[in-house]
Amino acid sequence: MPELGRGLVTRRQLEDAGFAPTTIERLTGPEIADRAAMRINEYLERHPDDDLIEAIGEVGTGDALVIPRATAVMFAQILDLLAQGRGVQIFPKEVELSTQQAADMLNVSRPYLISLLETGKIPFRKVGRHRRIRFEDLMAYKRQDDLDRRVAADKLAELTEELDLY
Repeated sequence: MPELGRGLVTRRQLEDAGFAPTTIERLTGPEIADRAAMRINEYLERHPDDDLIEAIGEVGTGDALVIPRATAVMFAQILDLLAQGRGVQIFPKEVELSTQQAADMLNVSRPYLISLLETGKIPFRKVGRHRRIRFEDLMAYKRQDDLDRRVAADKLAELTEELDLY
């Protein structure tokens, strides 16, 4: 029987060990993603100076896939999120979003997003009557807004301590 706690286990190994297909399906979700992320992170820690990473299949005898280190790091981050049961979307940074898509990404209403656009807080362009927001610009706004919120929360906590309200 394969050791499930040690690295990835292939579907074939699970079937050979007598696992039922429904059990295998349960193991291909967050647990597999978690193990894969862990293995990638361990490899990256053991080889900190490698710019290119050779990825070899668990049971494959074919050629290794050579990927840039940044790609391996990105895979590990994606797998970590999947292991937590979170969804992942990948956008090219040049992609343009509609106002509804941008509002959904910021978790705000569309009218509020439009007010951010019209006050110049987020750059946009118009295509006919429609506003388009570059993903990169939206993420820059989100990073700055998150930072501003953290600073405000820290100041509030400091003030609370000064006034002995906590």
